[in-house]
Amino acid sequence: MGKQAATKVQAGAAGTGRIREIEARSHSPKLELVGSPKREKILEGMLEAVGAEGYDATSVRTVLDRTGLYRQAFYDNFADKDSCYLAALEMGIRRLEAEMLRGAASEEDWRGRLRGGLGALLDLLDAEPDFGRGVIVEIHAAGPEALARRAEAMKKATDFIDLARAESEEPDSPPTIAPEGIVAGIHAIVHSRLSTGATDGFRQLLPEFMYFAVLPYFGAETAREEMEAARV
Repeated sequence: MGKQAATKVQAGAAGTGRIREIEARSHSPKLELVGSPKREKILEGMLEAVGAEGYDATSVRTVLDRTGLYRQAFYDNFADKDSCYLAALEMGIRRLEAEMLRGAASEEDWRGRLRGGLGALLDLLDAEPDFGRGVIVEIHAAGPEALARRAEAMKKATDFIDLARAESEEPDSPPTIAPEGIVAGIHAIVHSRLSTGATDGFRQLLPEFMYFAVLPYFGAETAREEMEAARV
């Protein structure tokens, strides 16, 4: 389309609210279409498909079959499967973080927030294990960009875990690597259960996770108390 024709199209669209749509299609569809219902549906379908069938086995056709959308709807929003999965992964991580924040919102101390946040995460995995596999397990097949995004999320979790230092009255502080080890250990167990096909039982891990996380900062007695509290 020439400049004059494009100007006429935009002029004709003025007052109809379609200029941004036209500009989006010709310049930056990802930014303009971020909130479109079709885009959200594709992202959800991508995570479900990857979680159920694996990243390598998932194709654009797989996602379209799950969403009931046409191929054009996919390519209006994404260049290819890889770019779609990266956007879906970002959405999935944001959802996990939001669920954990919601679960922790009513708690005042570090242990309560950890218990509430972890509990909300594990409840979500029990309810939607395919979603969990799509976000946590299949990320390895998606390449370095996906792994870098996971590293960012795990750094956030590590920083939160180490906030326990401010509340601990133990005479000996744990080593600086302790929070990283706690987050990596929890992630490894969840990853293992998801990758072997578990579809429930994640909430049952909460008491042991609490013991594991609390022990280095507050000692064995408090860790046992938290393990019992998590069983209620």
